Amino acid sequence: MSLPAGGNTVTTLAAAVAALDWQQPWLTPWRADAAGLIAQLEDGQSVAGALNALNTQGGAFEDTLLRAPVRFVDQSELPAGQAYEQFIFETRQVPTRENLHDLFNGLCWLQFPHTKRRLNALQATQIAAGGVLPTRGPVRDALTVFDENAALLMAPQPLWDALLARQWQRLFIELRPLWREARLVLFGHALLEKLANPRKPITAHVYLGMPDMSDISGSCALESPGSLDRWVASDLSAAKLAGKPFAPLQVLGVPGWWSDNENFSFYDDSDIFRTAKR
Repeated sequence: MSLPAGGNTVTTLAAAVAALDWQQPWLTPWRADAAGLIAQLEDGQSVAGALNALNTQGGAFEDTLLRAPVRFVDQSELPAGQAYEQFIFETRQVPTRENLHDLFNGLCWLQFPHTKRRLNALQATQIAAGGVLPTRGPVRDALTVFDENAALLMAPQPLWDALLARQWQRLFIELRPLWREARLVLFGHALLEKLANPRKPITAHVYLGMPDMSDISGSCALESPGSLDRWVASDLSAAKLAGKPFAPLQVLGVPGWWSDNENFSFYDDSDIFRTAKR
């Protein structure tokens, strides 16, 4: 959702956030925070202030009274020349701008604090080892992809097989009933920002570390947001990320996520639903 030019930035953003369709399936994890967030923004709070208010509500992170182990601050707090990820790691402060991108980043910190902290720690380790270079390298590239565009899929093995083979007709049409047993959670804040204006080409990077849902005990263990967050955080490693453990998934092709895909001609677009390269 692009913000119109002119007007007070905070007021305009508050209107944009209020206009989001919070009933869409990709916003399910953040639905409980929507009313409080909108109220804070409409009251004139900055994005950082609204997120800090939410951070003190509804639970604790380990030995703190916060949901996430960070404080959100204005972007101006980031010193010139210092890497964003390193600043967060050293100060436990997240520089935050007045836009949807940083607002969704903050909401992800509140919903997935262990995973976000793990990503930040891995980024800081990479920066400490190699400095801030013109090219990030495979691990930092993968960390950025995960942070910005990842999705977490828990699904029966046949869905995974079709996804990895990019057999879109099988994935979305032949195996359509199996999607009732699947669970898809979007993690990337840039991905969530793009879905403020839903468009058919929007594609997530599905993390390949998720367990097979045929393991009943494993699927039950990941039912709550907190257990999913801890599981993903424990699974992430530099070695795994260096292998680019992602598969593309067209988010609006997921059954039940977009009414247009109820007409199966939706999937005939070969520019979007591309076959695997030989």
